[in-house]
Amino acid sequence: MNKYEAKALVENVTNADLKQMFLNAQEQIKDWKEVSRVNKGLTKGAAFNIFTAMSFDDNHFIHDIAKTNMIWEFGEYLPNYQKIQKQKRAEVIPSHQEPKFLPK
Repeated sequence: MNKYEAKALVENVTNADLKQMFLNAQEQIKDWKEVSRVNKGLTKGAAFNIFTAMSFDDNHFIHDIAKTNMIWEFGEYLPNYQKIQKQKRAEVIPSHQEPKFLPK
């Protein structure tokens, strides 16, 4: 998942969805030593610990920037998440002409 896709999902995500996302990640991630997407100085395990240190109760406010970073890192584990298919660009066929050399 990239940052722009994460920003688009922030508006519709609830705290319960985030909690379920982390529970799914906890079960499915095998290599916690992989480098984090959000902060290259951390591993996925360190990012997981930082993000899950807060409360996910419905009445607890989580800032949109924090949600964006959470989803950017672990968004593929969101319930009902489907990866956005990128549209392929049409192949551009360049126009070609044989060169007309200057006389010597």
